[in-house]
Parts: sequence; structure tokens; C-alpha cells
Amino acid sequence: MKISMTVNGEVREHDVEPRTLLVHYIRDVVGLTGTNIGCDTSSCGACTLLLNGESVKSCTMLAAQADGMDITTIEGLADGDRMHPMQEAFRENHALQCGYCTPGMVMAAVSLLKEHPDPTEREVREGLEGNLCRCTGYHNIVQAVLAAAKGSTVGAIT
Repeated sequence: MKISMTVNGEVREHDVEPRTLLVHYIRDVVGLTGTNIGCDTSSCGACTLLLNGESVKSCTMLAAQADGMDITTIEGLADGDRMHPMQEAFRENHALQCGYCTPGMVMAAVSLLKEHPDPTEREVREGLEGNLCRCTGYHNIVQAVLAAAKGSTVGAIT
């Protein structure tokens, strides 16, 4: 079936099998491998991306369900060579360990701050509870999100 969607500001049209998962479409067809595959059961959040500005776990969504929608992946957050404020906050707060969860965490955090621009630590922890860090680096991840919120231009995702 033919699908069309805007990925990181660029219109993409492809023929795909109706059962193609969105994460496989983004990685294998579009060629953006920053969105990771972790569990294939929506338990870990490694595959999180933004669909019309809201975070979704792309391993449990069909590519056909995203037809006509806007998708932002981790590759689409930065403005050229300038990192997105959330990416910069993760770097500044050492919120990276092995880095496998990082793209999904960043995308979930961007969506969280769009909904709650001034969250408490508890709200950040609850907001990211669907994303797992296998290295258990949650403290610095939460600090990064709080830091991004304090200097927030994060809500201005286009």
C-alpha cells in the first residue's frame, strides 16, 4: 500500500506492506536509524518518536496508521549543527550512559515539556516512566529534563 508522511520536514512516499511497523519503516525504508528498536512490545520506549508533536512508541504502530501525519525523529530535532535544547541538556547533565535509550528518552522528554513546561521532579519521573534506561541512569536524565525546562525553548518544536 502507498503511504505518505512528512518525516523531519520532508515528505516521504513509499509502497509498504500493510503490516510494516512504523519503527521498521523509519529505520529500514526512510533510513533514519536514530530511532532504536528495544523490546518490540512498547515496554522500553527506545523507539519513541513524535507523531504530530506527541510521543508514540513506534514499535506498536503500523506505518499505515501514520499516513498523512508529521513525524519527528531524533535526527529531526537539531537545527543544523545546533543541538535541540533537550539534547544539549542531556549532554550538559551527563544523562547518557550506553546511549541506547537516549533517543527515545529525549523524544519523550520533549513531548513531556510541551504538555508540562514547568514540571516537578515527580512529574518528570512519571512522564518518562514508559521509557527504560537499562543502565539505570535515571537521576541524570531527570536532572536534564528539569534543566531543559528551566531554560526552556523546548516547547517550540516545529
